[in-house]
Amino acid sequence: MHICEADRLILRRLSLDDVPALTEILSDPDVMKYSVRGVCDEAATLKFIEWCLACYDSHGVGPWALIDKTSSELIGFCGVGPEWVDDVEEVNLGYRLASRYWNKGLASEAARSVLDYVFGKRLFNSVVVIIEPEHAASLKVAEKAGFSCFDAVEFHGRPVRLYRLTSEQWGASHNNAIHVTRA
Repeated sequence: MHICEADRLILRRLSLDDVPALTEILSDPDVMKYSVRGVCDEAATLKFIEWCLACYDSHGVGPWALIDKTSSELIGFCGVGPEWVDDVEEVNLGYRLASRYWNKGLASEAARSVLDYVFGKRLFNSVVVIIEPEHAASLKVAEKAGFSCFDAVEFHGRPVRLYRLTSEQWGASHNNAIHVTRA
């Protein structure tokens, strides 16, 4: 199911047919270096996709497949899904890309598209992103998407930064961008 598009990407629901391609991505130690779940084999990837399918049913959202418009290849995922942080269910933005697609602005493009979708459809009042402080690339993606202030918390026994972006902040930043481009 096609969800939305970005300049270079199509975002759609993940399916069980995606297990082989996603396993190739999630079994890369570099891709999964900062994942609380670690490297995923085929069984773990299947379990992740089954969780995504359950999220689609229960929350209407979840991690979505990122499809390269040029090659039609699955290159990773990006989306929002439920995550428990300090006994509170949050809506967490998550993303992973195959390493050969790093440093091309695709994660930022995907994150902005997801936020446009969830805030544009008024699905949530806020979205969080949970990032380990030493994960510089992910911090850049979050910053480009509009996340700025964070709280230091512990997540799965690891010190992380919990950033929050509200729908009001998202709307204000987009209204400002529209005014700047019109000026």
